[in-house]
Amino acid sequence: MLAAAALLAGCATDPPVPPAPGAGSPVPTAGRPVTLTVGVYGTFGMKEAGLYDAYMRLHPDVAIRQTSLSRTDVYYPQLLTHLTAGAGLADVQAVEVGNIAEVVGTQAGRLADLAHAPGVRREDFLPWKWAQARTADGRVLGLGTDIGPLAVCYRKDLFAAAGLPTDREEVGRLWAGDWRKYLAAGRRFAARAPGGTAFTDSASGVMAAVVSGAPLRYYDAAGRLVVAANPAVRAAWDLGAAFARDGLTARLQQFTPDWDRGFAHGRFASVTCPAWMLGYIQDKAGPAGAGKWDVARAPRPGNWGGSFLVVPSAGPRVAEAAALAAWLTAPEQQAVLFERRGSFPSARAAFALPAVADARHPYFGDAPVGRIYSAAAREVPVAPVGPKDGLVNQILSDTGMLQVDQTGRAPESAWRAAMKAIDNALDR
Repeated sequence: MLAAAALLAGCATDPPVPPAPGAGSPVPTAGRPVTLTVGVYGTFGMKEAGLYDAYMRLHPDVAIRQTSLSRTDVYYPQLLTHLTAGAGLADVQAVEVGNIAEVVGTQAGRLADLAHAPGVRREDFLPWKWAQARTADGRVLGLGTDIGPLAVCYRKDLFAAAGLPTDREEVGRLWAGDWRKYLAAGRRFAARAPGGTAFTDSASGVMAAVVSGAPLRYYDAAGRLVVAANPAVRAAWDLGAAFARDGLTARLQQFTPDWDRGFAHGRFASVTCPAWMLGYIQDKAGPAGAGKWDVARAPRPGNWGGSFLVVPSAGPRVAEAAALAAWLTAPEQQAVLFERRGSFPSARAAFALPAVADARHPYFGDAPVGRIYSAAAREVPVAPVGPKDGLVNQILSDTGMLQVDQTGRAPESAWRAAMKAIDNALDR
């Protein structure tokens, strides 16, 4: 990236991102003395938003090359293998939030401390996001890229047909402060629901949303698994089961072709909706859904999703890589990533920037999504993230609640089966 320490220090005062993607040719990389690699999964968005090209314009000595694997379940095991071996790593690597606790807990000696990288300021980030990648001795091994603060997306036409309010402020007041009010709204909807429609997509989606806002979830602060004994998890389970029992869901499994078709065919009237899901809904519901969907505040704040950038300490250019990671996650760049790709910033300092504060989404009735999601993000509680959070959540949803929702299995029987599956998966 940079050839001298003096230039490294200058990264803290780099100007905001220059021209938007498409404003000129891509930056050529040939002949640059320093090449930094960035390893990601899926379509991470930084390249597509033009951030790499912007950085290379600011730093003519640097070439950035990205590698990507489409699936997290392939990417992450390879990342752990390469970290253990100290070889085969990119200079900067992405880590999904469900894996960050395991990375921090087991790979701390193999990752650089980014707390004092050029331009990094703790106060710029949401406290709960900063804490997720911090070690017990205060090192910060990952810088947050994006988050998934929760709202509820809903179909105005279906709400109107069922006699529910459609104005987003009134809709938010229907269930403000309590997920049980969301259940009550579902029962009201069911009493006059248009034929072939359900109030929400899945019991698992409701359960996950409720858990996402709890101050204690699957692990405690000491890293002990507490899922079976945590009343907050059990309350979320019971609420999801109530949605299934009362016939308020479309009985769909999220991220399946049937779920996608549910958006397209208007099979459900609402869905718990992190910021990144706006683009997903627009894609799956298509032009026919434009103006029918809107966004209201969730009953309680929560977060679903998000990622980090880490810098392996075995790399040949750790300082340069740390400076790149710091720049990519700075508030100005996070605001650009939101504006161009819809990834909501984990840097709270970005919330006041016009690209976030003034953001509206025309597909969702010109909803003020910047304001809605910023407010939700600020209220998410700091909660311990365990090493197998993602796996535990998957088992609860797919082995447990999905059976309640789709087959009518008794909630208590499905709970016991899920707890047993979690113990088996974690070799307990």
